[in-house]
Amino acid sequence: MSLDASTARERRYGRWLLIAVLPIVLVSLLPLFYTIISSFRPGSEIFQFLSPLSINTFWPQEITLDNYTTLLSGDFLRALLNSVIVTSLTVVLGLAVASLAAFGLAVFDFPFKNTLFVVLVLSFLIPFEAVAIPLSSMFRDWGLANTYVGLILPGLGNGLAIFLLRQFFLGIPPSLAEAARIDGASWLRVFWTIYLPLSRPSLVGAGLILFVFQWQSFLWPLVIAPSPDMKVSPIAIADLAGEAEIDFGAMFAGAILTALLPLLILLVFQRQFTASLASSGTKE
Repeated sequence: MSLDASTARERRYGRWLLIAVLPIVLVSLLPLFYTIISSFRPGSEIFQFLSPLSINTFWPQEITLDNYTTLLSGDFLRALLNSVIVTSLTVVLGLAVASLAAFGLAVFDFPFKNTLFVVLVLSFLIPFEAVAIPLSSMFRDWGLANTYVGLILPGLGNGLAIFLLRQFFLGIPPSLAEAARIDGASWLRVFWTIYLPLSRPSLVGAGLILFVFQWQSFLWPLVIAPSPDMKVSPIAIADLAGEAEIDFGAMFAGAILTALLPLLILLVFQRQFTASLASSGTKE
């Protein structure tokens, strides 16, 4: 078979695959599209055209910014700022903790190292909801309720981030560290000048994991920081559902605003995140 015939067949298969997958992609995007459109609808129109379906189901008769005006005139901006502060500090401090822990697990030999690694792996397999309530009681006893420290601390020791960085560090040739040690470099300098620069894609991947876990956290901020001044954006959106009525328009608007920042970050760092998951870490 000629090269041209093989290429033509691959293109034909590619077109058929695209035709088969495209409807699935469009259907999966419908909830997102409906959320975006509904954030610009008047409140009375949001569920008016759900049954039967019509063009107005997915396109509003009237476009309005009232939902965003209502949302931003309340306490949502403060909650969004709290989310940014808590998540940013969690990523920075969490990367420091995770990278140092991963470095120790990948480079040094010490008793029960494998046991400790298994415990770390199990830690991110256990749902956080299972320990959130007893952990919140401990934090209240320590005076950490309604504080940034209380919101941030549980997100620092992320087992999945440590696992990802350890696997990457294991792929870095030990000869690089041995050469640096022969030249008189301390282990901290080896970590800072060799392992971290070679692990940028993995650091980005671990940072995105920390970011997503903290940004979408709901139960922990709900139980440890109920103060209005310490609410984060997911809690502020849930509070729009009052006892008498639910402002669905403002909730849709809040969901869109809350999703914008992680969407932008994922778009910017998507290549590094993919590389962090796919790379073996080999540098020789």
